[in-house]
Amino acid sequence: MGQLIYSSIASLDGYTADRDGRFAWAAPSETVHAYVNDLERPIGTYLYGRRMYETMRVWETDADFAADSPVTAEYARIWQAADKVVYSTTLTGVDTERTRLEHTFDPDAVQELVASAEQDVSVGGPHLAAAALEAGLVDELQVFLVPVVVGGGTPVVPLGLRRDLVLVQMEQVDDVTWLRYRVDR
Repeated sequence: MGQLIYSSIASLDGYTADRDGRFAWAAPSETVHAYVNDLERPIGTYLYGRRMYETMRVWETDADFAADSPVTAEYARIWQAADKVVYSTTLTGVDTERTRLEHTFDPDAVQELVASAEQDVSVGGPHLAAAALEAGLVDELQVFLVPVVVGGGTPVVPLGLRRDLVLVQMEQVDDVTWLRYRVDR
């Protein structure tokens, strides 16, 4: 049985993107990216909303993007090897391998997917993660805190959500702090 993990990069004030939707401030250093690779290697399936899928698909559709360094090339291989489920009411198809499109987020189906998974499942993107968090499906939150304050934007967790968490691990990677929390059920 796998776990459902929400992993995100966030500003110190808790946003994944600023008020203008920008997140260039979150671009990881080589060292942080290598750390991310180690965390992502055991993921068997990624769950994405449309926007996050459109951001992430470059790891398969743009060979030049992944060829920047050995670390990014490795991440491309990790990403391509995993299954992907994209939840979107507007997309009519997907153009990456090992990817299927679902038009609605069904918490029962996601719970069944995670329960039957041999590897962990990752939910990516704050909007889809919000739905999973609100449905009580997320087992673990992993946040990379970037030393920047952006003053508003897309919150890493939905406003008004209450979940008790237990700190499991904390690491300093370059100037970024990685926090790993288990949802206290």
